[in-house]
Amino acid sequence: MKWKHVSDHAGKLETWVVLKMSAWAIRGDDGIYIVDTGLSFMAPRLLKEAEKLGPVKGILLTHGHLDHVGGLKKLLKKRRLAVYAHEKEIPYAEGRLPYPGRKKPENIVPAGTLTPLPEEDGELLPIAGLQPVFTPGHTPGHVCYYEPETRVMITGDLFTSKKGQLNRPIPMFTADMDQAIKSAGMLRDYDIDVISICHGEDVAEGNEALAQYRKKMDR
Repeated sequence: MKWKHVSDHAGKLETWVVLKMSAWAIRGDDGIYIVDTGLSFMAPRLLKEAEKLGPVKGILLTHGHLDHVGGLKKLLKKRRLAVYAHEKEIPYAEGRLPYPGRKKPENIVPAGTLTPLPEEDGELLPIAGLQPVFTPGHTPGHVCYYEPETRVMITGDLFTSKKGQLNRPIPMFTADMDQAIKSAGMLRDYDIDVISICHGEDVAEGNEALAQYRKKMDR
């Protein structure tokens, strides 16, 4: 495993299990928030690195697939933390509904663990100064997280990347590819320096990378 500097406010834990897996820690305005928890074996190192940045206040999920919530149980045994996800993701992540395209629900996250991200009139509100962005498609409740001061956008599985360019998410794990591609347009209103990706290298000059991605997907 390798801990990588993303910005003055964020770091990223990376490992390889067939493909690259990542989880993050990012500074909110009241402390540190872990974004996704990776696989189970990543949890101790993730917590250690997060607490080097400051007191951990909570966990934010981009979505509920195993490689993003696999470390959750270990983290919650160590620390009592609120865990946030989009309300549309919660019934899938907690195993009440099967993810689209899958035959059975997955009981990965115990029922009652997740708290809906705050909303008002259908719009996601900032949480500790971090802005969630609703980007469905990979899963029904997929969310990205934007840190305004350093202009980092943590994008979970909205993209993969290759040679410094954005690519589509992995098709076999994506519920609705057309929707996932459209959801990339939800990021156009943000001033982005770094697009941080779970399964790939981070991409600099985020707004230009998004423009190139849209052109590529329109062909």
